[in-house]
Amino acid sequence: MRITFLGTGTSQGIPVIACDCAVCRSGDLRDNRLRTSVWIEEAGKSFVIDTGPDFRQQMLRAKVRELDAVIFTHQHKDHTAGLDDTRAFNHRQQKDMPLYGRESVLNQIRTEFYYAFSEHRYPGVPHFDLHNIENTPFEILGVTFTPIEVMHYNLPVFGYRIGDFTYITDANYISEAEQEKIKGSRVLVLDTLQKEPHLSHFTLSQALELIARLDVKQAYLIHMSHKLGLHEEVEKELPPNVRLAYDGLVLEL
Repeated sequence: MRITFLGTGTSQGIPVIACDCAVCRSGDLRDNRLRTSVWIEEAGKSFVIDTGPDFRQQMLRAKVRELDAVIFTHQHKDHTAGLDDTRAFNHRQQKDMPLYGRESVLNQIRTEFYYAFSEHRYPGVPHFDLHNIENTPFEILGVTFTPIEVMHYNLPVFGYRIGDFTYITDANYISEAEQEKIKGSRVLVLDTLQKEPHLSHFTLSQALELIARLDVKQAYLIHMSHKLGLHEEVEKELPPNVRLAYDGLVLEL
């Protein structure tokens, strides 16, 4: 399995006007983060989890030429807003793009991208093939995805385990039952917004506590705001089995 981090950042905490903090002024490319998304290549198939506002830029930067399906964690705009740009894959692959998400996510997609579902569609609009998923394992082209339900304040969000790889974004609570699905993972990717308490995201200390409890071999932190601090400095605070992810990081499992 090959995992490419397309984006590891968040809109949370970023001002509308350009920010002048140390992270935003940093010359370290690891501090330059697009919205969170990941590209998974497994068994000759290509999948992306979430299509945030930076989706087009991420696809071009990573040179993604084929895309077999998109899997969604939840319906917030920073994870869905770039979906329209899957139309390029419709054209290249000459087929509808399969989308997988829970019913609430698919309903929001139907609403926000209504023009893709109209009876008389304008030429060139994206074409989707919607698949409703629940909190049970499902298969896409021979690859098994196991949902892990987490809470993003009061919104249920799906993380996913694919083989020995577990990916969780936008969370501040994971039940004991759902934690059991994570145990045994070689790699855990986990939401970590900032160091200060937050309503709907794990803080750095909370994420590290959970990682230690789950006893995973390697963990990477994602969905980081500029409030977390400089990549180089924060990494010095982490235990040996935990690292900050960064845009363009590639893992081979």
